[in-house]
Parts: sequence; C-alpha cells; structure tokens
Amino acid sequence: MDTAPGAGLQLQQLPPASSATSVSVSEGSFSYKENLIGALLAIFGHLVVSIALNLQKYCHIRLAGSKDARAYFKTKTWWLGLFLMLLGELGVFASYAFAPLSLIVPLSAVSVIASAIIGIIFIKEKWKPKDFLRRYILSFIGCGLAIVGTYLLVTFAPNSHEKMTGENITRHLVSWPFLLYMLVEIVLFCLLLYFYKEKNATNIIVILLLVALLGSMTVVTVKAVAGMLVLSIQGNLQLDYPIFYVMFVCMVATAVYQAAFLSQASQIYDSSLIASVGYILSTTVAITAGAVFYLDFVGEDALHICMFALGCLIAFLGVFLITRNRKKAIPFEPYISMDAMPDEGAG
Repeated sequence: MDTAPGAGLQLQQLPPASSATSVSVSEGSFSYKENLIGALLAIFGHLVVSIALNLQKYCHIRLAGSKDARAYFKTKTWWLGLFLMLLGELGVFASYAFAPLSLIVPLSAVSVIASAIIGIIFIKEKWKPKDFLRRYILSFIGCGLAIVGTYLLVTFAPNSHEKMTGENITRHLVSWPFLLYMLVEIVLFCLLLYFYKEKNATNIIVILLLVALLGSMTVVTVKAVAGMLVLSIQGNLQLDYPIFYVMFVCMVATAVYQAAFLSQASQIYDSSLIASVGYILSTTVAITAGAVFYLDFVGEDALHICMFALGCLIAFLGVFLITRNRKKAIPFEPYISMDAMPDEGAG
C-alpha cells in the first residue's frame, strides 16, 4: 500500500529533471553558436586586416618605384586598404563580445597564414616546381599546422559565456586571483622595464615580453568594452557604469604603449622574428590573463583543456615555420619587393 504513493511521487519528479536536461543542452548549443560567431568574426577580421596591410604596402611601393608625384593618401588603393583595415579591426573587436578571450587571441595566427599566402601570390619570378617546393616547403607545412591548430582551438575552446555587465566586470576586477595576478604582472613589468631602460637590455624576449604583458591587459579591457557595448546596443544600457570608462582608458593606454614597444623592436630585429616570438609570448600571456580574469576554463574537463593546449602548440609551431621561411629583411625594405610586383599593365 505504501509503495504506490512513492512510485507516484517518483513519476511526478521526472518531468522537472527532464526539463533541466533540455535547458542545459540548449544552453550548450547556444554557447557553441556564440563561440562560432566570435571565431568567424575574428578570422574574417584578421584576414581582412592582412589584405589591407598588403594593399597599402603595394601602394607605397608602386609610388616609390614610379615617377608619380602624388602622395600615397591621394590614391584609391591606399584608401581601400584603410577602409578594409578599419573593417577588419571592427570584426576582431566585435568577436571579443561573443567568444571567450582564450579562443579569440590565438586566432591572430590567421594574419600570419594570410600574409604568407599573399606573399607567395605576389612573387613574380618563375620557379621550377622542384625549386618552388624546396623554397616554400616550410611555409606550406607551417600553414597546414596553423590551420590544424586553429581547428583544434575552435573545436575545444572553453564555453564560458558571462554577460559583460558592469557588476560582473567589477566583481572580477576586485577578485583576489586577479589582484594577485596583477601584482605579479606589475612587478615583472617593472623589472623588465628597469633592465630595458637602465641596463640597456634589448634582447627580443625582454621587449616582446613587455609587449605581451601590456597586450594581455589590452585584450582583457577590449573584451569588457566590447561586451558592454553589445549589451547596450541590445537594450541593457551599460554606459552609465564608471567601470566602462576605466576599461576604455586602460584599453587605449595599453594599446598605445604596446605599439611603441613594438616599433622599437622593429628597429632592432627582423619582422619575421618579431612575428613568431611575439605571437607565442602574447598569446600565452593573454590566455593566462583571460583564464584568471574571466575564469575561461572553470568547469571545463581535462580533455578539452589538453586538446585546446595542443591546438595552441600546433599553431605556435605553424607560425614559427611560416616566419622562419621568410628572407631576412634589410632596413627599409618592404615585405613585397619591387621585383615581386605585377606589371603595371596587369593591374
């Protein structure tokens, strides 16, 4: 007699459990969709920026090699490059509002892949198949590895999706893990800056580690600003929170100083070395900052984390091989030489 009510009670409890399961599945699919949107925006943005930079280089080189007295900013090619650059940067900026920081940052490898492919396309010299393959075998292998690494990054990226409200950002900003991380980063930055300024330590690791430390704060603030702007556009106004303007000022300041250190590094070291070492250091530090500030990997299983780390390592190796194959640049020589440009008539 007592078992019947118990069975009825169990039957009554089943629908809520089933409903909770369906909600969690729908949330999982939604978070994956947001990851995909953010990844596609970042890939599109980096690809367009790479095309824009090469268009502007093409414009500068063509004017330098001709008797055309026009300033570069009076040419349609240069303005097209500027428009594409702004469009690409807007795409990368928007991507931070949809996907975790740890997913978006490593996707800058797309710029290196695109630059390598564009560089090969612009080569005018006629190579025999064997010579061409031998000369660019590292670039082909590097592109393949970078693409495989990018696929793993997108597939096994963390699914942490928190609304970038003023309250959430403020809570993360004053959390003890981030405060401890900031203390370590500030001490390390001051030590590196001391050796760089006072001891004239111009080793590429020192300079690019300064860039990476600044860059980690840049991407943390970019995600906060982008997320709050998207929420405001959707109707949940966030611009009346003071933290938005604090993050915006930090974003601009760190980006400016980051560009200054990069400029100094480019005067000392080859651009391909800066690209590979800078990508590895900046990506590693930025992912660490995102994991601490936004708790990107909380709740992720060990397999996903290991596969994501493997994707990063493969992308690192791919970028290293791509940049290693580039010829050493001599001062003031553009990436695409005049010998490599198409004939004027062909344009």
